[in-house]
Amino acid sequence: MRTTLTAVACFLSTLGLAQAPASAPAAPESPYRASATKVNALVHTKLDVGFDYAKRHLNGKAWLTLKPYAYATDSLRLDAKGMDIKTVALVSGDQQQALKYDYSDKQNLRINLGKTVAPGTAYTVYIEYTAKPDELKTKGSAAINDAKGLYFINPDSAVAGKPVQIWTQGETEASSVWFPTIDRPNQKTTSEISMTVPSKYVTLSNGALVSQKPAGAGLRTDTWKMDLPHAPYLFMMAVGDFRITKDTWRGKDVTYYLEPKYAPFAKQIFGNTTDMLEFFSTRLGVEYPWNKYAQIVVRDYVSGAMENTSATLHGDFLQKTDRQLIDREYQTESVIAHELFHQWFGDYVTAESWSNLTVNESFADFSEGLYAEHKYGADAADSHNHRNLRNYLRSPKDAQKHLVRFHYDDKEDMFDLVSYQKGGAILDMLRTYLGDDVFFAGLQKYLQDNKFGNGEAHQLRLALEAVSGQDLNWFFNQWYFSTGHPVVSIDYSWDAAKKVQSVTLKQNQPGQVFQLPMAIDYWVNGKPQRQRVMMTQASQTFTMPLPAKPDLVDVDAEKTLVWQQTDNKPLAEFAYQYEHAPLYVARREALLAAEAKQTTDAAARKLLVSGLNDKFNNLRMVSAERLKLDNKEVAKLAAPALRKRLSVEKDPVATASLLTVLAKLQDKKDEKLFTQQLKAQSYGVQAAALKGLGGVNTKAALAKAKELEASDEASISQAVAGVYSQHGGDAQWNYVRTRFDAASEQERFGYFEGMGAMLTRLSEPKAFAEDVERLRGLGVKYKQYGADEPIIGMLQAAIKAQEGKPNAATNKPVAEKAIADIQAAK
Repeated sequence: MRTTLTAVACFLSTLGLAQAPASAPAAPESPYRASATKVNALVHTKLDVGFDYAKRHLNGKAWLTLKPYAYATDSLRLDAKGMDIKTVALVSGDQQQALKYDYSDKQNLRINLGKTVAPGTAYTVYIEYTAKPDELKTKGSAAINDAKGLYFINPDSAVAGKPVQIWTQGETEASSVWFPTIDRPNQKTTSEISMTVPSKYVTLSNGALVSQKPAGAGLRTDTWKMDLPHAPYLFMMAVGDFRITKDTWRGKDVTYYLEPKYAPFAKQIFGNTTDMLEFFSTRLGVEYPWNKYAQIVVRDYVSGAMENTSATLHGDFLQKTDRQLIDREYQTESVIAHELFHQWFGDYVTAESWSNLTVNESFADFSEGLYAEHKYGADAADSHNHRNLRNYLRSPKDAQKHLVRFHYDDKEDMFDLVSYQKGGAILDMLRTYLGDDVFFAGLQKYLQDNKFGNGEAHQLRLALEAVSGQDLNWFFNQWYFSTGHPVVSIDYSWDAAKKVQSVTLKQNQPGQVFQLPMAIDYWVNGKPQRQRVMMTQASQTFTMPLPAKPDLVDVDAEKTLVWQQTDNKPLAEFAYQYEHAPLYVARREALLAAEAKQTTDAAARKLLVSGLNDKFNNLRMVSAERLKLDNKEVAKLAAPALRKRLSVEKDPVATASLLTVLAKLQDKKDEKLFTQQLKAQSYGVQAAALKGLGGVNTKAALAKAKELEASDEASISQAVAGVYSQHGGDAQWNYVRTRFDAASEQERFGYFEGMGAMLTRLSEPKAFAEDVERLRGLGVKYKQYGADEPIIGMLQAAIKAQEGKPNAATNKPVAEKAIADIQAAK
C-alpha cells in the first residue's frame, strides 16, 4: 500500500515544514502483539454478492472451506463486522445442517460445528448475511483514513458529474466488513467471487473473469476466480463505469481501468507497467506469479493505492490528461512500481503479522528507487531514495520505533515512516553491503522458500545468510530489532611528514553504537582510491597513506548509509566533490554546504549558482530554491544566471521552480518573461508565471487570475488563490475558501501558504475566523510532520496585522485560541 501519509510527509518536506531531528523520550511500552494463532486454516472462499445502492448494503452468500490447523476442533471463529447474519450451516454435499452460533458482539461470529473435526480434514460452512458498512462505527488511521471495507461512491447520483462506483479496501482487517472470514495476514485462501451488478457497469476482482451471465432486468452476474492462495485483506471488488485499456506481457492480460474521460491517456499513465513487470521478474529471478495484472483508479479512495492480488486499486491522483501528465514527476509514477512490487512482497509472500509489515512495505518502497534506476538512471533513483530517507530523518517520533515492532497500540500504527521510508533505505544499504548478485539471489531464495505463504524478517535474514555465507545477525539486530540511527561527525587530518590522511568519525547519538560498513574515497590527482572500512566504535579513526594531500576525502562514497552526518571539511573540498564525485547525493551535499555560506563567501555563491546548470533537474531546483535572494551579493550573481538557465530549460518542473525563485526578486524586467510563460503548455509553469506576475504587475496578475477562476486544474486554481492571497482582500476570500474546501487532502497543501498570506489581509470577522479554523485544522492534524510551527507563525503574523484595525478586538482572540489548540495537540 502507498499511503496518503507518506505523500503528505513528502509534500511537507518540500515546503521545509517537516520536523528537524531531535531526541524524544521513549513512549510507554505498548501491548505485545502476537501473531494470530491458527485454529482453523482457510482453504477456499466462495462469495455470491449483490448490492442495494439505496441502502448501501451488500447482500451476500459465503461458502468457506477450512481445515483444523494443528488440533481437532468443534468450533470456528470468524471475523464479521457489523453484519446481519441470516443463516449459518454446515455443508454436506447438497445438504445443509443448521449450526448454532453466537454473534452477540457483532464482530466475532462463533460457530459450533456440531462435531469434532480432525486436523487437516476439510469442511465447508455456508453463511447468508447482509453487510452494512455505512452503519458500522470504524476507526481509520493517518495512513488509511477509514476502515469500513466497502464503499458506495455517489450511489444515488446526488453529486452531478461524479461517477457511481463501488470498491473495497481490505488492509488491514476490513475485508471482514463485507464477507465473513478469518481476517488475518497469516491466512491464505483461493477465491471465487460472483457479483450481480447493473449491466451497464464493468467489474474487477482478483484473478480471471470466468463467466458473465444475465441476471434479470438490467442486471448481470460476473464471476472472478483466483486459483492461487492469497490473504483475505487482498480480496477486492470494484464496480462502475470504467473504460478498459488492454495490454499484454508474456501472454498475460495487463489492463487499465479508468473513467471514460481519462481512458485515452491510459498508456501514458500506465504505459511503463509492462516494462516494470519484465524488469522486476528478471531482477528477482521469480516471474510475476499471478494470471493477470489490472490497475483501476477510483474516486474518494481512503489511502494512496492498494496492492490487491492481481488487481491494484489507485486513488484518483493518478488519473490525468495528456496535458496534466506534462508535469508528472516520478514521485507520482513511483506508486505504480510500488504496488506492482507488492505482488511479490506482500501478495506472493505476505507478512505473517502486522509486526513484520516491513517485509511488505519496505520492499515496495525500495522498489521505487530500483525501477527509477533502471528506467531513468542513477540520479533519478538516488534523488528519490534520498528524499524518502530525509522524510524519515526529520521525524524524531519515528526514530524511537523498531522496524519490526511487536509492541504497538493499534495495527494501523505500523503504517509509518519507519515501515516505509526507513525500511526501504535499510534495504538499499544492505544491497550496497552485499552487492547486487548476492542481494538479489537472497531475495529470490526468500520468495521461493515462502511462496504463497508468509514471511518475516528472520526468514529474510536466513535467506540472505544462505546465499552470502555471512552471519547477518548484527545487521538485523541493529536495524530491524532496534531503534534510531547513527548521528555522526566527520573530521580530517593530513600528516604531511608521513603522507597519511586520517578520517575520524564520532557517533554522537544516545544509546547503542552502530556497526557501519562504508567506502571512503580519497581523491588524488583527479582519481579516487577506495578504502572499505567497518566502523564498530563510538569514535574511530581510519588512515590511508597517499602520494599527496588529497583534494577530497569522500566518506560513505556510495551514499547509502542510513545516518545523519556533519561533515567538517572545507568548502574547497565540497567544491571539488561537486565537480568530481559522480553521485547525486555527493553533489547535493556540496550544494548544501555552499548554501550555508553563500552570504559571506564568494566561492560558496559561485558553487551554489553553478548548480543551476547541473545535468539533473532536481539539483538545478535544489540550487535555485536555496538561493538567498534577499542578499544583494547573492542576487547580483544569481539573477542573470537564473534568467539564462530559464532561456534554455526544457524540463517543465524545473522551469516552474526557477520561475518561482526568480519571482522573489520582484524585478519589473521579468514581467515579459512571466507573461510569455503564461502561454506554456505546462500547468505548473503557467501557475508559477501567474504568481510571479503578481509581484511585478499586480493589476495584470489580478486580471489574469480573474480570467482563470473557472479552471478546474488544481495548480492553476492554487495559483489564482495565491495571487488573491497576496494581493486581494475580503472580496476574494470566497474563491480561496471554496477552492480549499473542494480540494483533496493532498491538494489542500497547495493552498497552504496562500491561506496564511490571506489571513493577514482579512478583516471581516467571519472570513477571518473561517481562515483561522482551516489553518488550525491542518496544524493539529499534521503536527507530527512539523506543520504546527509555520502555521503558528502565520497566525502570529495575522495577529500583528490586525493591530490598529477596526475588528482587532474580535479577531485577535480567535487566532490566539487556534495557536493554543495547536500547541496542546498531541
